[in-house]
Amino acid sequence: MELSKLTTEQRNNSSITMDEMSTMEILETINNEDKKVAYAVEKVLPQVGLAIEKISNALKQGGRLFYAGAGTSGRLGIIDASECPPTFMTPPDMVQTVMAGGTEAFFQAIEGSEDNESQGKKDMKIKMLTSKDAVVGITASGRTPYPIGALKYAQEVGAYTVSLSCNPQSVISRNADTAIEVVVGPEVLTGSTRMKAATAHKMILNMISTTTMVKLGKVHENLMVDVHASNYKLLERAKRTLMEITGVSYDEAEKTLALTKHEVKPAIVMIKGGVTYEDARNAIDHSNGFVRDAIDYVLKHNV
Repeated sequence: MELSKLTTEQRNNSSITMDEMSTMEILETINNEDKKVAYAVEKVLPQVGLAIEKISNALKQGGRLFYAGAGTSGRLGIIDASECPPTFMTPPDMVQTVMAGGTEAFFQAIEGSEDNESQGKKDMKIKMLTSKDAVVGITASGRTPYPIGALKYAQEVGAYTVSLSCNPQSVISRNADTAIEVVVGPEVLTGSTRMKAATAHKMILNMISTTTMVKLGKVHENLMVDVHASNYKLLERAKRTLMEITGVSYDEAEKTLALTKHEVKPAIVMIKGGVTYEDARNAIDHSNGFVRDAIDYVLKHNV
């Protein structure tokens, strides 16, 4: 009865006759429902903002961010966490995901793993969670035992906790310092929360990781100045970024990035401030990673 009352388990009146619809009618129905997701996310922006403030402060103090989830929710966490090192050059352990069934469950569902609350606790213990860390428990239904277990253990050690669900008054919300309940309504395919619910959660995880990294100084203007230039595409992006910010030529950007081992931040400060790589690195460290402040520092102190 508990499950049957969940918003995410209700039938969607707009798709009752889906099996009789034409291809275009099905697509239009899905698209119309998807349009509602962004508005649902808009309603919880204050809670998302609060979570980001707390998470960014935790990371500034040397803490880590963990996502905990099962099934689609866990996969979304893994996708978001795995993008942080190449996009923002974060250490691999700064943003992590624990998933019911382990990483193998990313590729193939491991039935029953999500129902194990104690495993959620155990997996967080293995990560040696501390009060400096932050944990986001993700579950569309809001009642999945695995992420609830992860949040319960996080609360025990004093870590900051966030719940991300798609039902009002979710069970998991009781175990979170900040509860984000993004209610997107019944799915087109009844109970298939890989659809609207997952889309809403992906949007919010994008917001959390991206905005947190902005607050850590890993973005200048709207450019990825901490991109890890590990392949041709990203190296070319690094050159274009340097050209865009400093106005130098392609050859000059390539030459400067060679001196910085393809790190964009010190290259910017070197050109803008007219300083050596070592001085640029020192200025960035002094400015807690913020390029704008680092440039001001070298110009003000005639470094």
